[in-house]
Amino acid sequence: MKKLLFPIISIVLTFLFLTVSCKKQDKKEAEANKVSLETPFDSTLVKTFFVNHPKLKKYQSDVEKLYRKHQFHYVWYDENGINDFGNLLYDKINNLEEEGVQVDVPYKKQLADIYEDPDNDQKPDIDTELLSSSLYFFYADKVYHGIPANKSTDLGWYLPRKKQSYVSYLDSLLIEPTLINKDEKGVLSQYYLLKDVLQKYRQIEKKGGWKTITIDPSVKSYKPGDSSKTIAQIRQRLFITGDISRDSKSNIYDAALVDGILKYKMRSGNTVNKLILPEHIKDMNITVAKRIKTLTVNMERCRWISNDITKSKELIVINIPAYELTYFNNGKPELRSKVVVGKALNKTVVFSASMLYIAFSPYWNVPTSILKKEILPAIEENENYLAEHNMEWNGNDVRQKPGGDNSLGKVKFLFPNSNNIYLHDTPSKSLFNSEDRAFSHGCIRVAKPKDLANIILKNDPNWTPEKIDEAMNRDTETMYTLKNKIPVYIGYFTSWVDENGIVHFYEDIYNRDQRLASLIYAK
Repeated sequence: MKKLLFPIISIVLTFLFLTVSCKKQDKKEAEANKVSLETPFDSTLVKTFFVNHPKLKKYQSDVEKLYRKHQFHYVWYDENGINDFGNLLYDKINNLEEEGVQVDVPYKKQLADIYEDPDNDQKPDIDTELLSSSLYFFYADKVYHGIPANKSTDLGWYLPRKKQSYVSYLDSLLIEPTLINKDEKGVLSQYYLLKDVLQKYRQIEKKGGWKTITIDPSVKSYKPGDSSKTIAQIRQRLFITGDISRDSKSNIYDAALVDGILKYKMRSGNTVNKLILPEHIKDMNITVAKRIKTLTVNMERCRWISNDITKSKELIVINIPAYELTYFNNGKPELRSKVVVGKALNKTVVFSASMLYIAFSPYWNVPTSILKKEILPAIEENENYLAEHNMEWNGNDVRQKPGGDNSLGKVKFLFPNSNNIYLHDTPSKSLFNSEDRAFSHGCIRVAKPKDLANIILKNDPNWTPEKIDEAMNRDTETMYTLKNKIPVYIGYFTSWVDENGIVHFYEDIYNRDQRLASLIYAK
């Protein structure tokens, strides 16, 4: 027994010795790391890093600003090695496609060598530190900021681009890394809604997408009760995108398919009725790859918008491709109205301004371009043209007097801007029944002008619905200055996720998506 006891004691003592030694060694390493973390590194190493990593040179000034703020201390390490946000950022960098970003990551192999080898992420290392900081700014640039402002302006986007300090934002992320997953300080909330849909459509693409629906040239439309192989193909297509809950394989246009068609039309900007026309099938035949590209393009547009717009108590948003105006109160939509926008030759401009005035029973001051191209030639052919159209000379200009036939209708909403664009009523109400509503010279015609006036003035003691109606039907113009400025944003989104989580796709009426996609997908 004594012989057996001695080896056991030896083993135990050896184990205890090794354990204590390891603990001492770990403690020494932890203390060494702590000293290193508390000691500033040589600031000249930043410049040296960018000499050796020229592909990240763009971010040198941001990196220098970051470390001046932190007195050149390490920010990507704690006593255990690379911190939680460093590892999370590495995962995000490796999955940029999920953010709708198509770009090659510089020094990706070097990054992998660091983050995928556990031996390389313990002791503070200056190259790892500066590479992590540079790639954070690379990520913020691609995911939060997007293409340069001058390029978005070239694409006709004149909404103010958001301004944010990504140096300051990093401090928040280091404290709470998970903010990077869904933080509206980083980017507009609509971005994350589109991102979720993008993942869904990528899954559809992996499963093969959807088949092309056969368009029978001899059939002008399908209505409930009709039977056709095309009906079965439409049913399968709508099942894949979730517009119907099950695919019965039936060739008959039944009640279940009616519900799916109505849902599909509602989110495609079509007139919501039960008829299926060849143009609807053509829209369904747009490939999943093209839908994915549309989603990424509109995620990019979200990057450009300042989050400050969501702080406005009142807000009016017009989405040109959707032909829709939405009035928001405290972030909730209270009024939606169809609109008519500028035709391709007279594109409605993407910009923002504050609504300051409402003009009831307005004059229409004929723009010089319309006067020269349309009115003056008409006067030459018919000397009574002005009288017949309730117009008159006003100095060297022509204006149309207030009345039911006035081109601006009975009310207009003014937000002074250099583009001379405003919202207004119209006597041509039938245009709102068209699916494609790009008819104007650039201004925006509103289907529900009286409703819009009422909701804007509902808290103004000077106005009641009866007074508004009276002012809209006078033969003299009444100009009223609003007590509160209302921001008006005119945007261009060909895909949008509504408050119910339903994605809408709209026709790219000004052919802007492809130009933007060529910039996003350029390597």
